Amino acid sequence: MAGRSRSEVEAEIKETLGLVPHFFSRIPDDLMDYEWEIFKKLELGETLIPNKYKELIGIALHSETKCRYCTLFHTEAAKLFGATDEEIQEAVHYAKNSLGWSAYLNGIREDYDDFERELGEVKNYLASKG
Repeated sequence: MAGRSRSEVEAEIKETLGLVPHFFSRIPDDLMDYEWEIFKKLELGETLIPNKYKELIGIALHSETKCRYCTLFHTEAAKLFGATDEEIQEAVHYAKNSLGWSAYLNGIREDYDDFERELGEVKNYLASKG
């Protein structure tokens, strides 16, 4: 579908979203169709990861990048796709916890090969129990 005019793409955006968000206005004409198709597929379309979970990932990711635009977008999109306030809180708490472990492991310069070996042992042990 690439190659449609800006006005054709904007008409589709308006039909899909109810308006053409201002941030689309700064996308160069020759990239507009391409960028909209990617946005539409990844943000609105059904992919291998259900939309609610993609948006919860987005919330967790942008709690770290500190992008208030993206945090707001993904929070509202997650709610539209059925996420509860509790799920949103869990996603953010998970990000906080994971980032803390990352800081710790990198800060103490944990040996990567040892870490990988031990993780394999844990994985095998847990798999044998279930």
